[in-house]
Amino acid sequence: MKSTKALDELFAAAAAARKNAYAPYSGFAVGAAVRAASGTVFSAANVENAAYPVGTCAEAGAIAAMVAADERRIAAILILADSSEPLMPCGACRQRIFEFAMPDTQVHSAGPGGVRASVPFAELFPRPFGPSNLG
Repeated sequence: MKSTKALDELFAAAAAARKNAYAPYSGFAVGAAVRAASGTVFSAANVENAAYPVGTCAEAGAIAAMVAADERRIAAILILADSSEPLMPCGACRQRIFEFAMPDTQVHSAGPGGVRASVPFAELFPRPFGPSNLG
């Protein structure tokens, strides 16, 4: 496990949120924590519902909390789940992250034992669709 104070804080926030995940259909609880450029950490858990594809990813919830607090830049994000492979954000969440990512935004994937992989966001989403495409 990579261990730094900043990563430990993201991990703790994601773990606390994951405990409250609402995943009665998949049983796959996910917690996410976003560190805004200001240093403030926002976290959330996934929320499923009976109309299964309409659930909310943990990353989306953490980003929404960040935006509700009037923050607009993601310095780092950590996703925590109990999966056999490191869990990276889904395509929709990659698009959400891109909207607020900084050039050096890091994405950390963690399991219950700690951080398992860390990658620059640009590596996960190398050819994004964004505001420049709309001009």
